[in-house]
Amino acid sequence: MIEIHHIVRVANVTKTFQMGKMALQALKGITLEIAAGDYISIMGPSGSGKSTLFNMIGGLDKPSSGKVFIDEVDIAQLDAYELAWLRCRKIGYIFQTFNLIPVMTALENVTLPMTFAGMNNDAAVDKGIQLLEMVGLGDRFRHKPSELSGGQQQRVAVARSLANDPAIILADEPTGNLDLSTGEEIIALLKRLSEETRVTVISATHDFKMLNVSDQVIWIRDGLVEKIENREDLSISVGRIGEREETP
Repeated sequence: MIEIHHIVRVANVTKTFQMGKMALQALKGITLEIAAGDYISIMGPSGSGKSTLFNMIGGLDKPSSGKVFIDEVDIAQLDAYELAWLRCRKIGYIFQTFNLIPVMTALENVTLPMTFAGMNNDAAVDKGIQLLEMVGLGDRFRHKPSELSGGQQQRVAVARSLANDPAIILADEPTGNLDLSTGEEIIALLKRLSEETRVTVISATHDFKMLNVSDQVIWIRDGLVEKIENREDLSISVGRIGEREETP
């Protein structure tokens, strides 16, 4: 039997936000495991808790109770330096709004995380060009974000997420600001990179097209895991699933 390496483990995680005098419980006891190399989609209606769970996995927020393990490291026990190192070296981030630095070229945006990680400039430039070529932007590395289309900007963001050879890519609504065709291109690109590099892709999304490429879909509702569907379970049509989903 092949032993499965779980790159992420979430153990009975809760999260409560204080809204004035009112306490809002966004997560109510989430437990799940994510295998290394899988393409995971976290889906659910707005307000379900999926973004909060996403932030817990990325070390961007801490649970009120419970634990999150990345490669068997309890990230709540890390100090600020150790957590910054983990986010720099272990996790790549892709955001809905791209989050590119507007005064920097595509290449400079991609090489910036490498500089933070201590790579020398020549090596960073060589690797940055390779990554931009990998995402189909080998002829655009001198362009600034304002000179690129939305899809091209997201491709730069994908290349940037791979800068330090992360074990995990966290993609927060990566197709949310893209048209249908461009969104499909980004989904296909993420799937190809997942297969070629064996990086674990975890996407918080409303995009039902993600079902076509996901190894596993984690459905979140009211701060709880409603169900987890593996690839063999995903024969349900997108239309039928959409009927159960609230409009975001």
